[in-house]
Amino acid sequence: MISFKTLFRSSLSKYFTLLILISGSAAGIHAQDSTVKYHAWWKEGYGFRPRKNLKADLLSRISVNKNKLLNSKNETILFRGLSIADPDKIEHQGHWNKALFDAVKEMGATLVRIPVHPVAWRDRGPEKYLQLLDSAVEWCTDRNIYIIIDWHSIGNLQMELFQDPMYNTSRKETYEFWRTIARHFSGNNTVAFYEIFNEPTTYRGQLGTVSWTEWKKINEDIISLIRAYDNQTIPLVAGFDWAYDLTPLHDDPLNVEGIAYVTHPYPNKRVPPWEPKWEEDFGFAAIRYPVIATEIGFSMQKGQAMPGPNDYGNLITHYLEGRGIGWVAWVFDPEWQPALLQSWDHFELTGSGEFFKKALHEITSK
Repeated sequence: MISFKTLFRSSLSKYFTLLILISGSAAGIHAQDSTVKYHAWWKEGYGFRPRKNLKADLLSRISVNKNKLLNSKNETILFRGLSIADPDKIEHQGHWNKALFDAVKEMGATLVRIPVHPVAWRDRGPEKYLQLLDSAVEWCTDRNIYIIIDWHSIGNLQMELFQDPMYNTSRKETYEFWRTIARHFSGNNTVAFYEIFNEPTTYRGQLGTVSWTEWKKINEDIISLIRAYDNQTIPLVAGFDWAYDLTPLHDDPLNVEGIAYVTHPYPNKRVPPWEPKWEEDFGFAAIRYPVIATEIGFSMQKGQAMPGPNDYGNLITHYLEGRGIGWVAWVFDPEWQPALLQSWDHFELTGSGEFFKKALHEITSK
């Protein structure tokens, strides 16, 4: 018969054995946890700090005075240039380098438009994408070329419906993009313009509806956000109909100062004769506000005869010059259309590329 004392000693031994096992297991768990990196969220701040650039004020600061763009000497500047393709695309294809911007300079451009597609911004990530833009700013400063940074989406930002997947974005992402860009490039004179949204459109009703009042409010909100970080760079605001139509400015311009408006007067927007329609649709606005045609262009293959005096190329450049409207040819790339490049090989030009090179040099030499 087992005595009470023996039973008690046996139970007590099992208790201490169990206690040791439990303690050992807990210690093992803690030891294992200590190897896992903890997300110390309370130590995080907002990234993508402003970049310290010793060349930030090397170029003259551009400002708005009534319907003019002025440099720091109060001289009127009429910008003429071209748009490159998305830096993410160019870098992946092996052509993101100084030679690209040498070729842009050789074209006669005083302004280069850099389109940033939402899908590329997300895929590369803001920090790495900013490195591409920093390189462009450095190279353009050295070549005395100003920059437009363009949020390159097409569609209806109010309803967040877009023409193709590469343009898909959201209002929140758009706000965050401009918050990041404005903070990073604040004080850098080379980045003269922020083009808030490339081409607003409802695509003949397929992308919902948006009123001018709604579009105006979105732009005013974004401009307010930008100016919390950067009150020098000039916001560019696009009209409706794929950034063509500025007629709402007759009655209801944005309630902000120091901005410019955008038009994209491609030849397919209206049937000839174009000039009366250009005047009615956007030219009138240049009497009161700075206007830049941040995309113009037409397809023309290498070796074709140059446009005559009554063809689109000559008519649009002469019309814009006569109205004091700056212009940017689309696009310095061999794949996107209408292409200014035939190939990357020695930056061989298409017929339209040759036309715009000639136009840039002839006009800027006057």
